[in-house]
Amino acid sequence: MENQQKVIFSGVQPSGILTIGNYLGAIRNWVGLQDDYRSIFCVVDMHAITVRQTPADLRRRTYETLAIYIAAGIDPARSTLFVQSHVPCHAELAWVLNCSAMFGELSRMTQFKDKSAKHADNINAGLFTYPVLMAADILLYQADLVPVGQDQRQHLELCRDIANRFNGVYGETFRIPDGYIPTGSAKIASLNDPTKKMSKSDENVNAFISLLDDRDTVLRKCKRAVTDSDSEVRRAEGKDGINNLMNIYACFTGKSDAEIEREFEGQGYGVFKTAVGEAVADGLAPIQNEFARLMQDKAYLESIMREGAETAFRIARKTLSKVYRKVGFVGL
Repeated sequence: MENQQKVIFSGVQPSGILTIGNYLGAIRNWVGLQDDYRSIFCVVDMHAITVRQTPADLRRRTYETLAIYIAAGIDPARSTLFVQSHVPCHAELAWVLNCSAMFGELSRMTQFKDKSAKHADNINAGLFTYPVLMAADILLYQADLVPVGQDQRQHLELCRDIANRFNGVYGETFRIPDGYIPTGSAKIASLNDPTKKMSKSDENVNAFISLLDDRDTVLRKCKRAVTDSDSEVRRAEGKDGINNLMNIYACFTGKSDAEIEREFEGQGYGVFKTAVGEAVADGLAPIQNEFARLMQDKAYLESIMREGAETAFRIARKTLSKVYRKVGFVGL
């Protein structure tokens, strides 16, 4: 029964075209969760504006992110897909939770420090409190599980702390979510600096492969990927670039390290990089084709937005009403 399924919640910002890192590390895994969990996936546009966005670009990328979700295999008939700003409960709960979040714990958030350094001309209050909005995103839907990467673990721990604190003061209100790392999830690193994760906001466009990069671009970026002075395709400490390319190749081909090492024994990095590029391009082609079709049908995408927002609102409003009652707000 659906109401016995555990709830899983996640979302991606529409602040740039998603990369193969977003796909392999998150979205592809979400596809496999749809039958086992009540899946709620969000385009978190409210988070995106902590960094100044061009409005027209943000609107376009919101459509694009939703289209990529669907093109990658997330089925609106099996998952709730919606845009964060279409459900006002997110902002409303975030304010209440701000009053249960401590200044000190927010000031310790690593991403706030990193983004403040990167956007020194726009260190806004939203950037400081956005982990509370993330907590509201999760807690509104009484999520049991939240797929998280290493960079978001700190925020999930804060979410759990806020929920426990609120429950301690006002009584049981929120389910305490756990982090979830699906089997086979991959951490994909930058092609330019394989000690860092691949990021869609990287200023160096050769550091990431976008899900919408054409075949020639994918091949060029893979050929330019940073490796080392060795020439042997094998996984080893100190070979971060090759390890990363092996991760990417394994994800798109299903091959093990041993199989990859045998396949490219004695062939050198050039042959391997070309093969990685071809595997990625082949893997992205069906997603890109479906994406292009969906982007020609904005009426369909908007219908998914509306239906998803209606479903999400019903769930979120139930939680928010309970919270308002608990803190003493007068209902009408």
